[in-house]
Amino acid sequence: MTLVPDAASKGAVCLDGSAAAYHLHRGFGNGVHNWLLQFEGGGWCNDVESCFERSKSRRGSTRLMNKYEVFSGILSNDPNMNPDFYNWNRVKLRYCDGGSFGGDSEYNATLTPLYFRGKRIWDAIIQDLLPKGLIFAQKALLSGCSAGGLATFIHCDEFPNFFPQNTTVKCLSDAGFFLDVTDISGNNTIRPFFHSLETLQGVLKNLNQDCLSSHLYPYKCFFPQHALPYIRTPYFILNTGYDVFQFHHIFVPPSVDPHGVWNRCKLNPAACSSIQLLILQGFRLKMLDALHLFTNSSNGGMYINSCFAHCQSELQTTWFAPDSPKLQNTTIAEAVGDWYFERRIFKEVDCPYPCDSTCQNSIPLIEEGQ
Repeated sequence: MTLVPDAASKGAVCLDGSAAAYHLHRGFGNGVHNWLLQFEGGGWCNDVESCFERSKSRRGSTRLMNKYEVFSGILSNDPNMNPDFYNWNRVKLRYCDGGSFGGDSEYNATLTPLYFRGKRIWDAIIQDLLPKGLIFAQKALLSGCSAGGLATFIHCDEFPNFFPQNTTVKCLSDAGFFLDVTDISGNNTIRPFFHSLETLQGVLKNLNQDCLSSHLYPYKCFFPQHALPYIRTPYFILNTGYDVFQFHHIFVPPSVDPHGVWNRCKLNPAACSSIQLLILQGFRLKMLDALHLFTNSSNGGMYINSCFAHCQSELQTTWFAPDSPKLQNTTIAEAVGDWYFERRIFKEVDCPYPCDSTCQNSIPLIEEGQ
């Protein structure tokens, strides 16, 4: 772990005031001038109480984080595990602001202040990396998983501004396409959650300006489906049609299932009833509908498989391994590489569950704040 120098003076601090941090693994060979930056994920906090609790955990303080991280999947330095990006400079940006690296405000109405400085953390890490070689990048990829995947939508069009014009700059969101959608009770619970997060953390001013000026309700621009049409930088959307986090916390949040009717289905899709599967197919169709316009983008890529999973680029077993999921006989690593290096266009949508036999469907138990 590298702590950002002079983080406090820059305001680049976590919820608890500890310094922003990242992990850098240097590139080598013909990848020495290429850079991959990966936003860490880990949910959000949307009110003072939840952010205060988060500030006392590794999700809100670098003091409580592991000082060493295993780099696997898209961050691996092994060509047998990460064929296209293994020798790039690979950076993991630690997530400790609870607002997808988007906020800039603070709460100091109590003796223990809370700092919502995600945007400053992003800026400070970039400024620390530029003299370490980032400024000379020939190729760059901004990626992220979950809440980190959502962060790529916030910062994707800003990313090219740090490089010379001839640098190839692209973005990848893994499991970050969080839908603006109603849950099984007919209520939209994620919209007020994100709205309160944006208000508390001061996120709105840092969202895509074209999106903000085009929407009657600007806070919706925190949702990737509303921001994506305004992003000009080449983008790759990696998602499953049955994202486990969205299934557990947005489509079927515990608040609308007090008797646990969905519990068995959440733990094992094979245990879902025919009605439950029908509902899940409906959510998948809403995701595909939200991506409909993107399918026509000239420089975009897309890998929408039908596995029950969440974050497929950081796990070696789903990124690139003998038993990895495949779409059109192509692993996720191969598809992302083909798109980035323009070897071929890759925009593929899987057939509905349960048709894909390459899925592992080993559902992790995901807490809302993780």
